[in-house]
Amino acid sequence: MTEDVRALIWTDYHQPALLRETLDANPQLEWVQLPFAGVDAFADVISRAPRFTSAKGAYSEPVAEHALALMLALGRDLRTRVLAKSWGEKFAVSLYDSKVLIVGNGGITAELCRLLKPFGTEVVCLDSKSIHRLSQELASADFVVLACALTDSTRHLFGAAQFELMKRTSFLVNVARGPIVVTAELIEALDEGLIAGAGLDVTDPEPLPDGHPLWSAKNAIITPHTADTDEQVVRMFAERIRVNTLAFLSKADWIGVVDKKLGY
Repeated sequence: MTEDVRALIWTDYHQPALLRETLDANPQLEWVQLPFAGVDAFADVISRAPRFTSAKGAYSEPVAEHALALMLALGRDLRTRVLAKSWGEKFAVSLYDSKVLIVGNGGITAELCRLLKPFGTEVVCLDSKSIHRLSQELASADFVVLACALTDSTRHLFGAAQFELMKRTSFLVNVARGPIVVTAELIEALDEGLIAGAGLDVTDPEPLPDGHPLWSAKNAIITPHTADTDEQVVRMFAERIRVNTLAFLSKADWIGVVDKKLGY
């Protein structure tokens, strides 16, 4: 990389060490665009001198849509009915009668709130400033949706203590990051009936290995981190690059600037 290169578009989420080496070798860089909304993989480099921007908000529509799909599937027990070979019992939990607790207050949360409006659903959103109310809100939520960034304060935020507080009829949906949930304790909560089910687009570990106990956990729906497809990501990320390139040239406002203190 020549010394006159001042900006870098980074598209590889899986090689943070290579990005660190690139930054070390190129102290002249002023701006780095990262590929996804979550920047947890780059936690050890985002505190450095360049301005970092993420794709937060860029993929909010498809991820919120996926969260809604998981909620509807859980509420209508589609996991069971898709595989059923007999009539079975009636079961339905309607969003119209439900309270939804969303942990996170970014673009995904905003879009999911918009999608839930036609249902007249009661929605409570908790951000980093109001997360102290988590225990209080868990006790009355019918659906708990995780849509927050993975940071030191949210890692293993959900474990046995939180599942104990949830209603036995409530559902967990995670479209954020797998390590926000303690996997072994989620499996136990599902199998023991502490919660009614879980819809997971992210897991810990990820990819989830064949034969892992989470695959056979009671009432768990798992999708392979497909809330946004490659085609969607390319189109939406290209738009983020376009806008932030204009910002770098002082012709537009920055979008998705990473807060170095908060880590996202």
